[in-house]
Amino acid sequence: MSESDNGPPIPTMTTPPSGIIDDKTPHCIPFILSHLSLRPNKPLFIGLNGIQGSGKTTLVSSLSLALKEKGIETLVCSIDDFYLTRQDQLRLARENEGNKLVQFRGEPGTHDLPLLYSTLTSLLSNKPTRIPIYDKSLHSGLGDRAPASSFPLINPSSPPLSAVILEGWCVGFRPLPPSTISTLYKLPSKTFHQHKIEDLMFVNENLKGYDFVNEMMDLFIHIDARETEWVYEWRREQEEMLRREKGRGMTEEQVKIFVDGYYPAYELFGEGVRRGVFVEKGEEGKGRQLRLVVGRDRRVESVSVI
Repeated sequence: MSESDNGPPIPTMTTPPSGIIDDKTPHCIPFILSHLSLRPNKPLFIGLNGIQGSGKTTLVSSLSLALKEKGIETLVCSIDDFYLTRQDQLRLARENEGNKLVQFRGEPGTHDLPLLYSTLTSLLSNKPTRIPIYDKSLHSGLGDRAPASSFPLINPSSPPLSAVILEGWCVGFRPLPPSTISTLYKLPSKTFHQHKIEDLMFVNENLKGYDFVNEMMDLFIHIDARETEWVYEWRREQEEMLRREKGRGMTEEQVKIFVDGYYPAYELFGEGVRRGVFVEKGEEGKGRQLRLVVGRDRRVESVSVI
């Protein structure tokens, strides 16, 4: 792992409507530009992982715009749009009634992996592709996939795509050996012991089905936080903003319950992402992951290339 320089001052910091300053794009653009030759005839596939509330959504919006301004046609997809349909999520919940981790969307195992695979394969083969939409507002906020007739058609031939970014809180996570989970479960933890070990094993087993995403990726960008627990404060701030602007939002207790549902995965799989998602590729994988560590104010504190 080596410290990188800040790169040329290509785009400047911007402040989007969310109020979160984007100081990440200036680090990401030079990193991406230096690797465009990896796929001269196909779109470069970039995975982007960011802890919830760290500024990931702000980054992908600014990053896409900055790349397009440089003539690099870019498509951003969210793994959230590949959640199971409401009917399939209900079936998963029924079949695992005692497992709190999969009663609602979010954890590995609650995505439609065949749909994700076919969509990515089509995009990276320069074929016209419909991109699914997941509407989180349906069923009183429980969500469901939008009608297929509403899926936008992406035609890479006009103009051709140069980059595809898949963003998501669990993009880049890799399963652990069961013995590792057993060892971790014996240690002090913020959320592990709210769940049975077999329920954590179930999520870990489901994560094996996501390996094809890691195999497809050419580059990886990781927005990490110096303290993972800040995710609780960031989510609470987001909900406070929602209450001010729209008159609705989760209470502090609801925020804790919500984040508690995701936090075991951060504890289990976060260190693997920090070590590097391409480490198994050896020399071929070196230099293909950019890690940005942010402070409490979500601003970049350190940058490294793995």
